[in-house]
Amino acid sequence: MQEGKDITITDPNMTRFMMTLEDAVDLVLYAFTHGQNGDLFVQKAPAATLEVLAMSLTGLYKTKTTIRVIGTRHGEKLYETLVTREEMAKHIDMGNYFRIPADTRDLNYDKYFVEGQPEISTIEDYHSHNTKRLDVNGMQELLLKLPMIRKDILGEEGDQYPD
Repeated sequence: MQEGKDITITDPNMTRFMMTLEDAVDLVLYAFTHGQNGDLFVQKAPAATLEVLAMSLTGLYKTKTTIRVIGTRHGEKLYETLVTREEMAKHIDMGNYFRIPADTRDLNYDKYFVEGQPEISTIEDYHSHNTKRLDVNGMQELLLKLPMIRKDILGEEGDQYPD
């Protein structure tokens, strides 16, 4: 982009979760202090479309870069799923995180699956299409939390990974 080359995206409507390194570290520390063996923790992260991400970058860098759509490649998904509906059925809402307790059932499936659980059919997966969606301003705000972006845009020097 800084060299004047196009930004290529596969599908402008494709969504991805957005998380900074600091967010990832916070998730690990939170899980360490609040979890039990086998628990899964998932941050309630915002998502953005690839189009919003590309537009946010060209806006921050103030470039006339063309955003070129090249089409979905083999194996690419339209959105990311972080928690399945079965996991959502037993999750514990911890504010900014979902805690999914370990499945401690034994392998005698007849005790659990002789009859189904109809309520699971009404629950939706937690994925990047149904979480908070960032617009260009929100995406730029998140990008400006990244030291490499701040250095490029604002000329700030300092640690790549702040305390």
